[in-house]
Amino acid sequence: MAIPLADRTAQLEAEQRLLVKADQDIEEGWKRIRDQEDRVRELMAGGHDTRQAERLVSLLKETLVEWERHRVLIEERVAYLRQEVALG
Repeated sequence: MAIPLADRTAQLEAEQRLLVKADQDIEEGWKRIRDQEDRVRELMAGGHDTRQAERLVSLLKETLVEWERHRVLIEERVAYLRQEVALG
């Protein structure tokens, strides 16, 4: 059964909002990583043990990779829905 055009359009708009949010989250994630890396350097300069802080940076980067993968899926869904809406 075909999905009505209005529903497809609504889905497209929702996915586009998710894409904007994903972009914002990824940008904020990179900022957090840079901030944490600055903190690690400060700790190192002060002669502190940085193992836990470095582990946090690693975990933040792993998380960001997953966010970027998810963003690609959203992007693919947006492209699909745009095609569906264009075809009517």
